[in-house]
Amino acid sequence: MVIIIMGSPSDKPVAERIVETLNQCGVSWEMRIASAHKTPQYLLELLAQYEADPRPKVYITIAGRSNALSGMVDAQVTAPVIACPPYSEHFAGGDVLSSLRTPSGVAPAVVLEAENAALLAVKMLGLADSSLGHKVREYQERQRRRLLEADATERKSG
Repeated sequence: MVIIIMGSPSDKPVAERIVETLNQCGVSWEMRIASAHKTPQYLLELLAQYEADPRPKVYITIAGRSNALSGMVDAQVTAPVIACPPYSEHFAGGDVLSSLRTPSGVAPAVVLEAENAALLAVKMLGLADSSLGHKVREYQERQRRRLLEADATERKSG
């Protein structure tokens, strides 16, 4: 299972792209909103509930600006955490730095593209469920076919 935690509703477009890829791979997911800054107690309660669930899981966090969400989630759970901060026009992408530098002992992976964050989550879950390896290969093959079809359409000579 993949737990997608957004810092605010404005992160939903990124979450929807993650969900699209997870659905293509047949991976179950849940989407939640909890802010490390504004609703820290609620976030801790959610994480305690998920951590009590014995199923293998990966968390994907989506928060921009000052991304405390990813670090806080990672510090509270034993499952992998993938930070997928949205690009911010306001800061020309500079706010991604808050996702890249975390204190020692806090180690979320950072993946900037939503689809790739989902793919990494599927690969991680594949360590516990070998059938997901087949789903990853199918996904990769669809990507290859799209490129080959585009090449066939765009091929030109001079």
